[in-house]
Amino acid sequence: MFSAKAIERVSLIRKKIGFIEAIVLEKGSVRIALEDEQNARASILMHLTSISEQFDKLLHNGELDVLAYFEKQDIKGSYELRNFIAHDYEGIDLYIVEDVIVQRLPIIKNSVLKILELQFC
Repeated sequence: MFSAKAIERVSLIRKKIGFIEAIVLEKGSVRIALEDEQNARASILMHLTSISEQFDKLLHNGELDVLAYFEKQDIKGSYELRNFIAHDYEGIDLYIVEDVIVQRLPIIKNSVLKILELQFC
């Protein structure tokens, strides 16, 4: 149904979301994780960047059938967040990052799980 490369990218998004969830669980909350500048915050921001990169690769490879499972605002928002991380790391609004983790990542994760379920049914 989907290309092997697309599934590989979607699986990587799932993996990165799992890493973020594990960091938050280990720290006890998103807010506490983001306060840890040295380790947790840096890891979370890198995983969010990686998620954005996978969306970008899906888009540039024409994997529109896969991208149709995601909300356009999540794809666009992930790209915008990646740009903030890359170009103004110290100026990142952590409340926005917290909102992305709490509100948007579960939606993205559900889309990922649907895609993987369809692929392996």
